[in-house]
Amino acid sequence: MSNKKIDLEIYRHSLSHIMAAAVKKLWPKIKFAIGPVIENGFYYDFDFGGAKINDSDFEKIEKEMEKIIRADYKFKKSAVKIAEAIKKEKKEGQIYKVELLVGLKKEGKQEVSYYELENFIDLCRGPHIESSAKISAGSYKIIKLAGAYWRGNEKNKMLTRIYGIAFGSKEELAEYLKIAAEAEKRDHRKIGKELDLFSLHDEGIGFPFWHPNGMVIFNELTDYIREENRKRGYGEVKTPAILRKDLWVTSGHWDKFKENMYFTEIEGLEYSVKPMNCPGGVLIYNEKIHSYRDLPIRYSEFGYVHRHELSGVLHGLFRVRAFTQDDAHSFCAPEQLNNEIIEMVDYAIAIYSAFGFDEYEIFIATKPEKYIGDENAWEKATEALKKVLEQKNLNYKIKEGEGAFYGPKIEFNVKDALRRNWQLGTIQVDFSMPARFGADYIDNKGNKNTPVMVHRAILGSLERFIGILIEHYAGAFPLWLAPTQIEILSVGESHIDFCKKLAEEFKNNNIRSEIDCGNETVGNKIRKAVAKKTPYILVVGDKEINSDKLAVRERGSKETREIIKNEFIADLKKKIKNKE
Repeated sequence: MSNKKIDLEIYRHSLSHIMAAAVKKLWPKIKFAIGPVIENGFYYDFDFGGAKINDSDFEKIEKEMEKIIRADYKFKKSAVKIAEAIKKEKKEGQIYKVELLVGLKKEGKQEVSYYELENFIDLCRGPHIESSAKISAGSYKIIKLAGAYWRGNEKNKMLTRIYGIAFGSKEELAEYLKIAAEAEKRDHRKIGKELDLFSLHDEGIGFPFWHPNGMVIFNELTDYIREENRKRGYGEVKTPAILRKDLWVTSGHWDKFKENMYFTEIEGLEYSVKPMNCPGGVLIYNEKIHSYRDLPIRYSEFGYVHRHELSGVLHGLFRVRAFTQDDAHSFCAPEQLNNEIIEMVDYAIAIYSAFGFDEYEIFIATKPEKYIGDENAWEKATEALKKVLEQKNLNYKIKEGEGAFYGPKIEFNVKDALRRNWQLGTIQVDFSMPARFGADYIDNKGNKNTPVMVHRAILGSLERFIGILIEHYAGAFPLWLAPTQIEILSVGESHIDFCKKLAEEFKNNNIRSEIDCGNETVGNKIRKAVAKKTPYILVVGDKEINSDKLAVRERGSKETREIIKNEFIADLKKKIKNKE
């Protein structure tokens, strides 16, 4: 089978169907929910009732799938009247299929499709491959179980989700598994614990706790973006974490984003913990009368926001309930919009390159099902984004219906060291929110006009970005980001005072160092420093005390070299300043 994207989707969808058939043979009384294709594979949600399933059952399921594949059963499609389908599923006790069918009936569907694979018949829109034998041997694998609420609603029953991965060939699967094994070693939760960067606690599920080492990275990133913002004319602002309900009604969040928000009450009035920073930015803009000569006005904010996420989807720093955005909002005249988007695109690409993310994909996410504003504004905003990317000869793809509720957006997806895709920054054009808040400026004819609001984040969530960096660098951060830049190791007790003086000198030069003066062998101390992935290790003995040279071992090297202390300090300061 060809490896085109659409073919792989059909391939994986067919495997989801085959897995469901295999699971039914092993557990005949199960109830079926849904089984879609996902990135790199598929899953199917089942209600096992009282039956038990665990990882040790994967081999049984795969063997049953192999039997189905070898038998070369045809995928046979049939059309069924929706009333008959409901009757059939009710008779078989398939309550989740009944609920899906009732919903389709309400939408006006008259007929649905079923696919038959030997004795297994499943409600499915398809398409599927011609027959089960089209599946390549060794091209798929069952990988994990997870709990999943029916329809993603925590009030519904928890189902068992079985995940599988699939590729067009055995070789591609092997390559994926190799990368997955490396990714497991790089898991940011594991490395974060080893390097004492952050922790996660049941007392605040979804809310990361940052340790001193992690805060070094957090603050270095913040300082870096703050300086880059300053160069580009952004004024930094800070808006409150809790704001009154009427603000969120005006912005559209109350109507379009309420399920993702947290709420509280103060003196009988309803408030919300902010899920986004933009409405606060508009209030600041509205504090003054602005002339066209003032525009564009650019505000940046390291805004700490909270969003309600189900516990089942939380994942380390990648999916949290509270995070800091390197957010920014530009208020510009319509004729300035093109240049504002260009500036933001260039800014984003420059920052990603600085972190070694030189490969990326760009998407334009268009109007979602829930949105504010009129069709004409959405069309103008989408065309403005397309125009800039085309002007800059940047290829892009469309993500239909995945824009923010207030405007379409450019999304940047970068590839990390393992060639995995991560969605980072966004640039969103918003004609609606300024108008809803009555934001305006005086044009060159003395008339009031509504500015365009451009929302921009480059790193996105700092928490998530740090998680990505941990895995991208496997914890071996570049010198400027490393929590400890130099580990100073004393050979013996008589060398400790010199180590302390050396550490003080590094501190005075804004170089972060730690001293290991424990009663251990130098070999053990070196092994500990190597495990901490410290960029430089200095071993201090009699020779170093009595000279102006240091014994320096660089990360990744087993060799120690001598270098004059002042030259070493100057070299490090230069590397840190240039973010090498």
